[in-house]
Amino acid sequence: MSELLIPLDKYLAAGLHIGTQQKTKDMERYIYRVRADGLYVLDVRKTNDRIVAAGKFLSKFDPDDILVVSTRQYGQAPVKKFGQITGAKTIPGRFIPGTLTNPNYAKFIEPKVLVVTDPRSDSQAIIEARQIGIPVVALCDTENLLGNVDIVIPVNNKGRKAIALVYWLLARQTLRGRGDLAEDQDLDIPSTDFELKM
Repeated sequence: MSELLIPLDKYLAAGLHIGTQQKTKDMERYIYRVRADGLYVLDVRKTNDRIVAAGKFLSKFDPDDILVVSTRQYGQAPVKKFGQITGAKTIPGRFIPGTLTNPNYAKFIEPKVLVVTDPRSDSQAIIEARQIGIPVVALCDTENLLGNVDIVIPVNNKGRKAIALVYWLLARQTLRGRGDLAEDQDLDIPSTDFELKM
């Protein structure tokens, strides 16, 4: 059990732990409890540990070899910002079929690792990652299936603040892992800069 990356109340304030009213067998081990209103609550410590693990993993790749996608509206701003800060490639918005598999497509790319904001809405990217045999890191909510996911980050992947905070932490941990930031150093922008502006 690693130390929390940020104070617990910051995680809670961003609603990182609030899941949905559905759960899959795959996600059971990340669920802490079920609330009276039927919402499943994720275990913040497990989320924290998975962000640490994912950051370490991503820091081993060249920034250019990382592709981060989000079809979901709330994930697009955080994904763009993550790309700006870490140097990763990003596809905020629609993922065009063939992006990873069709060399004749003008925007064809060959990443070595894929990060998705939601396995359900980003399923096309995951299918293509599987076809070319690259690992998938995914932000997964209580109702997601993990069949094609290699590294799970259990989190509320619908919430604007939650998605922003995860990508902010992931960027920070990736840069720390690379040695671009000291172990105790923070990003020079707050996590709110990752949020979609309403």
